[in-house]
Amino acid sequence: MRIPNAQIGFLTLSIFATAGCGSSSSKAPSAPLAPPVDPATAASVIGTVRFEGPPPGLSPINMSASPACASANSSPVVPPVVVTGPNNTLANVVVYVKSGLGRYQYPAPEDPASLDQKRCMYTPRILALMVGQPFEVANSDPILHDVQVMPRNDPRRSASELPGSPPFEFTFKNPEFAVPVGCMIHPWMRAYLFVFDQPYFAVTGRDGSFVLKNLPPATYTIEAWHEGNQPLDQTIVLGPKETKSISFTFR
Repeated sequence: MRIPNAQIGFLTLSIFATAGCGSSSSKAPSAPLAPPVDPATAASVIGTVRFEGPPPGLSPINMSASPACASANSSPVVPPVVVTGPNNTLANVVVYVKSGLGRYQYPAPEDPASLDQKRCMYTPRILALMVGQPFEVANSDPILHDVQVMPRNDPRRSASELPGSPPFEFTFKNPEFAVPVGCMIHPWMRAYLFVFDQPYFAVTGRDGSFVLKNLPPATYTIEAWHEGNQPLDQTIVLGPKETKSISFTFR
């Protein structure tokens, strides 16, 4: 079945943004700093994500409304929703510790997590970062883009980026799940952001692999998220110095 381009239109951004507008006015007390992990007992989770069955038949994006975008791509561009590698490994899957860490604060990286606009597409499609980590959106295209970031727990952000302008940069103060990023000028442009309050997460590449390391021994729920699918969970018990392998399969 061919899925029309309308399904990736900017209207979806509004739907995502509206779905999670509610918030509580009460503020929980600050969590303590996480204790350092003892390297003598630190454990790890490794694994692979695969896709079973034929991928959905997505129509190439119609960029005819913007001749500059159309000419920037030498071949038709299909929305990168299902990107597979050898043996049906699956890219763009966010794998993270959903529960088991307790409530602690973790220091955020100082290096920015970067999203770029190239050939009228966002790169990467999926980006994960931490609360308090700098986040930036660059424009590598020779045309204007209008960035729209629509979190649920933080203020919405927008910026018009001219060619060669400095990156649009800010930080998130709260965790976020699948925040849509779009462009008001080019409605097919799409990316998703995940903002975690802990460092135990990964985004798979084409080989579908992930590693969550330096975990304290405990029982954890590991979740995997893929665009267009329901998240998958697994519970795992990690002993001291133990490395366990798990796998996820989306269909």
